[in-house]
Amino acid sequence: MRLVLLISLLFAISHFAQGQRAANAIDLASRDSVFVVSNTFDPGLRIVIDTVEIRGNKVTRPNIILREFTFDLHDTIPAYDLINHLKRTRENLLNTSLFNFVTIHDSILTYGRYSHVIIHIDVIERWYLWPFPIFEISDRNFNSWWQTKDPDRISYGLLLIKENMRGRKERLNLLLRFGYDEKYELSYDVPFINKKQTFGATLGMGFSRNHEVAYQTRDNQLENVKDSKNYLYTRFYSFLGITHRPSLYQHHLLQLGYSFFNFADTVLQLNPDYSFNGKTQNEYLTLLYRYTVDYRDSKNYPLHGRYLEGNISKSGFNLFRDGNISMMDIWGSYRHYWQLSKQFYFGTDWTGKISTSRDQPYFYQQGLGYGRNFVRGYELYVVDGQSFVLSKNTLKFNIVPTRVKNIGFLKSQKFGLIHYALYLNWYIDAGYVDDYRKQDYNDLSNSLLLGTGVGLDVVTYYDMVFRLEFSVNRQGEPGFFFHVANTL
Repeated sequence: MRLVLLISLLFAISHFAQGQRAANAIDLASRDSVFVVSNTFDPGLRIVIDTVEIRGNKVTRPNIILREFTFDLHDTIPAYDLINHLKRTRENLLNTSLFNFVTIHDSILTYGRYSHVIIHIDVIERWYLWPFPIFEISDRNFNSWWQTKDPDRISYGLLLIKENMRGRKERLNLLLRFGYDEKYELSYDVPFINKKQTFGATLGMGFSRNHEVAYQTRDNQLENVKDSKNYLYTRFYSFLGITHRPSLYQHHLLQLGYSFFNFADTVLQLNPDYSFNGKTQNEYLTLLYRYTVDYRDSKNYPLHGRYLEGNISKSGFNLFRDGNISMMDIWGSYRHYWQLSKQFYFGTDWTGKISTSRDQPYFYQQGLGYGRNFVRGYELYVVDGQSFVLSKNTLKFNIVPTRVKNIGFLKSQKFGLIHYALYLNWYIDAGYVDDYRKQDYNDLSNSLLLGTGVGLDVVTYYDMVFRLEFSVNRQGEPGFFFHVANTL
């Protein structure tokens, strides 16, 4: 997969440089025009959805596709609103991550006050089985690893992902990872377990252990301790959740998780505040509720729409060996995207976390510098604390609109037919981390973080986004940074 994606990236860049354009781009890959709608309707007329024809779904069951429609079979809708329904339906289908391409068009059966139409859906399914080897950098991001280029901080193994199991959008994950960051995980996600396709379930378990552990943060950098013979950190976890999707754009999750940790004495000697109550073993339950509202046009690279997510979790219920652990975290994110003109877009992303218990052990707390929660320009730093607020704001210019191209030597449409687009962007980020401990040697905590810069985004199939950015932070430190986003 990674070889194919690299070839796709190089091809997209070279294709842009040559100034060529694929003749069939509008028909297959435009984000706003991949459907053909008859425009002969009188605005006062109404449309009756007589039939829906689906083609190309060799694996995916029709009811999974129909679940994403904004209308039902035999519905009657205003003629002028048909184009909006088809546009949103197509976006919903692409956001399932089951298809690389979706094309929708209509055919008129009868004319009159109530015109009957057939809706035609053509899909090109993705490749759903991914047994590919793992060769990963075990740092927070590529930019952190590049400072040392330490080959010992490499993990390897096998990741098996079976998407769209039984054609029902179910997902099986099996992870076998060795090396620096040793981890084994098995999980299964069933989005629909009832006839109305509103309730689902998710379950899984995993085991991880490490010879090297980050035991504290000093000068805004992680400090590690390593023991080549013994494991310093061991974790076992499991979870069971129930999902509820009452409408197309709302999602609920209620999940119960179990965690067991074992820490070596060496770690606790270096940092007595590393674990709960300074114990070598911590064991507790976590109850999590998550609510999501998603009206984005694309979940991997949105250009318009909005997204809201809120989490509340409670860890510790005076059971097992939790040592009177009682932690509650409230986390939320709101993102909004606007299309300002034909080529200009703007997006703002606000994320925050509040922890009711501020005196947290080191391994539990997490501020900025992990995952997607970082101020651009501070990729090389960790800003630890119990609560934080983060704002990301980006102005985008579409320099190459979505195009489609066949890679000649790849015969399968699942890989050979690719789409890509390029965006130039300018951004400004701000963040603040509240650290109860207020260590003098971590001066980025409890202070305003600011970063700005310009970047180039390459957006292509299988939800891949390549980002090359040049940023300057509040301390005046410039730097080039590279990011890869992938929903897999």
